[in-house]
Amino acid sequence: MKFRSADAFSGAAGYRLLPLRFRRLPWDTERVFVSSAAGDWLIMGHRELEQVIAGTIDQNSTLGMDLQARNMIAADPSRTTLAPLLSQMRSRKQYLQQGPSLHIFVVSLRCHHTCSYCQVSRAESTETAFDLDETNARLAVERLFEWPSSTLTVEFQGGEPLLHFARVRAITEQIQQRNRHEGRTLRFVLASTLHDLNDDQLAFFREHDFQLSTSLDGPEWLHNANRPRPERDSYARTVAGIDRARRALGDDAVSALTTLTQRSLSAPREIVDEYRRLGFHSIFLRPLSPYGFARKTGPRIGYSLADFFAFYREALEHILAVNRDGYPLEEAYASLMLSQLFTPFSHGYVDLRSPTGAGLGAVVYDYDGQAYPSDEARMLAAMGDRSFALGHVGQSVREWLASPAMRRVLDAGVAEALPGCADCAFVPLCGADPIDHYARQGDTCGHRPSSDFCRKQLGFFDLLLERTERADAYDRAVLESWALPRRSATPWQIEAA
Repeated sequence: MKFRSADAFSGAAGYRLLPLRFRRLPWDTERVFVSSAAGDWLIMGHRELEQVIAGTIDQNSTLGMDLQARNMIAADPSRTTLAPLLSQMRSRKQYLQQGPSLHIFVVSLRCHHTCSYCQVSRAESTETAFDLDETNARLAVERLFEWPSSTLTVEFQGGEPLLHFARVRAITEQIQQRNRHEGRTLRFVLASTLHDLNDDQLAFFREHDFQLSTSLDGPEWLHNANRPRPERDSYARTVAGIDRARRALGDDAVSALTTLTQRSLSAPREIVDEYRRLGFHSIFLRPLSPYGFARKTGPRIGYSLADFFAFYREALEHILAVNRDGYPLEEAYASLMLSQLFTPFSHGYVDLRSPTGAGLGAVVYDYDGQAYPSDEARMLAAMGDRSFALGHVGQSVREWLASPAMRRVLDAGVAEALPGCADCAFVPLCGADPIDHYARQGDTCGHRPSSDFCRKQLGFFDLLLERTERADAYDRAVLESWALPRRSATPWQIEAA
């Protein structure tokens, strides 16, 4: 990967190079992926790229016109304006204009489950000391409205938030009451097992237009193994909760995601088929994260990135086969990556932002009143490392933004300025994620060549580019459709807003 400067000379053809980066295609080393500073891209032969850089490409040729349209060369340096390039960069970074729109309220750490991959410190279902109290909840709502975003997505998490539903209800009503004067656009999400849903809760969710998100790891044998309960009925309870929620709120109001353990990698087709059988049209194949109990159990339930991508390739092929069979089904992370590749706008997904989404796109209000710039920062605190604690809900947002934790995040939060990322051809489409690098490598900048985050992102971009290029007309249309905005957003898409 290389970066070419806008100061590059004008060649015989009379044009000037604008900033561009390139990467050899792993599946065809004679060709390269070339990107502009704003994220436009082309695939061309390596020899063609050498001619472009040497200044000998005919600017009126098909390639020359493509390069101009994608802001990679300036045809007439004396008259060219950078306004189109800057406008596109503004479009991709539009999420920076209003501050965090995703606000996560952790109302309780209590939970019925003992999942080996759990990312948070959980508490027994009777330990109410781990509930968010009234005072801290009220202060968190005050902080929520200090942020300037015109759209506020409020997500309730746990533990199991339904074990402290009274606080979910109270916070929602406080926000709605305050919003009569604020006039913000509100979205409410609840992440839950859905095991304990009752009619009163469903009526409340319907009244306030909630989206519900749950975990479904695959068929019954796999889900019960990954998400155990003493009664061994986790799958049955989850499926019953999904059905009940759909009947009360509508199919589009309920989504699910799967977390992949080592045992999951043996069942790519079975996992996909389970989502189809239950009527889902989106599946999020989410690898393990290095936080909480998942870090302790990683040697037992974890796997290599090579194993993950072998699984993912097979799952993706099966998802495409399901679409060819007439059932629309998307893979959620692929849709995020494809939207970066095939649309000029960023979805703003918090893990793929530069500048980072931590604190700039999301804020977490923990059960004890502490605030964090991301869920991952909260998980690190639960493990004993409070490096990224912004402060308490009794403090102002201004104090949080001036905190050492936020400065630490921002210092390593711009991917375009990080060693290794600055030269990467995918950097206009990717993110910095300093907290993930700190968790994995002990440093917010991290060592990009050995970074699992970077290797995962490169793997996804390479895989999806190759699969799209080699697709027939039908599969290509399916993959490109995943990149388009949805009329009804699922919770993982709401997080990206």
